Amino acid sequence: MLFNSLQFAIFLPIVFALYWMLPDRFRWILLLAASYWFYMSWNPAYVVLILFATAVSFASGIVMERSSSAKVRKTAMAAACIACLGVLFFFKYFNFVSRSAADALSAFGIPVEPFLLNVLLPVGISFYTFQTLSYVIDVYNGKCGAEHHFGKYAAFVSFFPQLVAGPIERTGNLLPQIKEEHRFDYSLASYGLKQMAWGYFKKIVIADSISVYIGKVFERPHDFAGFSLVLAAVLFTVQIYCDFSGYSDIAIGTAKLMGIKLMTNFNCPYFSQSIREFWSRWHISLSTWFRDYVYIPLGGNRKGKLRTSINLMITFLVSGLWHGADWSFVFWGGLHGLAQIIENRLIPSDKRESKGFVRLLRIAAVFVFSTFAWVFFASHSIADAFYIIAHMFDGAASPVSYVQSGFISVGLSKLHLLFLMLSLAVLTVYDSFSLKCDVIAVISSRKTAVRWFVYALLALWIVFHFPASNSTEFIYFQF
Repeated sequence: MLFNSLQFAIFLPIVFALYWMLPDRFRWILLLAASYWFYMSWNPAYVVLILFATAVSFASGIVMERSSSAKVRKTAMAAACIACLGVLFFFKYFNFVSRSAADALSAFGIPVEPFLLNVLLPVGISFYTFQTLSYVIDVYNGKCGAEHHFGKYAAFVSFFPQLVAGPIERTGNLLPQIKEEHRFDYSLASYGLKQMAWGYFKKIVIADSISVYIGKVFERPHDFAGFSLVLAAVLFTVQIYCDFSGYSDIAIGTAKLMGIKLMTNFNCPYFSQSIREFWSRWHISLSTWFRDYVYIPLGGNRKGKLRTSINLMITFLVSGLWHGADWSFVFWGGLHGLAQIIENRLIPSDKRESKGFVRLLRIAAVFVFSTFAWVFFASHSIADAFYIIAHMFDGAASPVSYVQSGFISVGLSKLHLLFLMLSLAVLTVYDSFSLKCDVIAVISSRKTAVRWFVYALLALWIVFHFPASNSTEFIYFQF
């Protein structure tokens, strides 16, 4: 069930109404049932996997809490991590490892046919696996107590707004909210609806409307050259931000309708002045997860510059692999790791923020680098990515024909370009003001006529674009 579907438009109001009609002690049951129904709408059989991860992590937490033996606690923690990661490996990485091993043997003159599994990747498996892992590790480290109510814990793991693509919630934030009593808060629910609307604007009006142009190029990059490749790379940079942050806004807004506050997952990342700042603003729930459960346990920045650089690179390589079972994702992660290592060596931490023209230059530099790196993320192979980069400026000696031929090649008309630029202008203004204030709260505080004019305009803009939407599934569903 997609957020941008008729099924969800029927599903959410029913869940919302029943949630607030039920006595508080029964609401977790509704959330659990709704979440499992939501997940089973993709593939009912795969609900067994989320139930397995839930049961294993829950049992591990109980064992760790009840045992005074360090060995037993460590064994319970390790067993749960291995079991959950083992399922993730089987469905997401088995074929990747098999192909890579076969390619490596072939390079040494030993031809081997890879053994491949014909299985579909379960939607959201990377997200709920990491959520259960953080629970197990936090219980082991004493950061939270073990949950003794299996049903409420299951609702925490499967909470439908963030189940499929995050935010990857921490136990200390979401689980207590599942358990505590909620009273309907009109202002919070109203804010949630507005946040959802903004998410739909980013997804439907911007991300979906440009997907057809991006798909043309990245599906068959060798059919294109010159500015069309630049255009596809820049548009993908916009698309993945609007698609994923749009999903996060819808998820966070939906949770607010139930009186539950999820963590912020995006904070204007393309206004960052450094790659380190970019990762503090992009997919925050994942970047902080890797910081807390990979980078810091490796030693973080506590063991000298060389070890810090190694830890950074390992963390980003693993992050790349988390995103996809392909070397292009690993390469993308490595690029970001290398960029941070270079930043740490060349730019002192107290000089990574500037004002005025220098600030604009730094923001532009981060945007250009992230666009370059996204090419590897979006391409089907590293070879395709290098082709795109190598042929981006073919014909640039004649700037006018270079640009014109690029627009013609991807089929982007002047009218659609005009609407796109207008939409991007709205996005840019919104994000720039978001750095200083809560834009939704500011609009909500305006006079009735003003704010309802904005709401109506946004709603009409979304409805106008919805029939022409070229994409339905969110990009991060594949991870």
